[in-house]
Amino acid sequence: MMLKEVMKANEEFVKEFEPKKMSHMPQKKLAIVTCMDTRLTGFLEPAMGIGRGDAKIIKNAGNAAVDRDVIRSVAAAIYALGAEEVMVVGHYECGMANVDPEKLIDAMKARGVNEETLSEVDIKEWIGAIDGEEENVLNVVGKIKESPFIPDDVPIHGLIIDLYDGKIKILAEDK
Repeated sequence: MMLKEVMKANEEFVKEFEPKKMSHMPQKKLAIVTCMDTRLTGFLEPAMGIGRGDAKIIKNAGNAAVDRDVIRSVAAAIYALGAEEVMVVGHYECGMANVDPEKLIDAMKARGVNEETLSEVDIKEWIGAIDGEEENVLNVVGKIKESPFIPDDVPIHGLIIDLYDGKIKILAEDK
């Protein structure tokens, strides 16, 4: 079980950690909306020059589900935590690109999700499946900008990162 491994790693971490009082406010006044892909862990932040305490980072599958929770988190970063800029960061070879809805439904049924529950949703939309990584970033930027909760004076940028060489490409730059 991973829990024991995590607790052992935490014990070692705490022994060597030097506590430092930090603010909960993002020091670079930045909110980042990105994917939960494991390949971004320990990779995205250094590629962007972001350190601990620099930015509010909001993650979800495929960086695609711009729902109430994502907008709420971006709004909280702006109004309550001082973020002045938002970056939507996608990546190539995203696991949510071209998801096979039938395989997903079969896997969910095999794990006990009942058919009635599955019939009530568009599974591709519900899971946050995307058709293309660059188009998704632009779509997410548009949805955040369109929200009545996000002020017009906050720049919303769209970026995409290559998981192999770390190069970031600007897809949408908001002045």
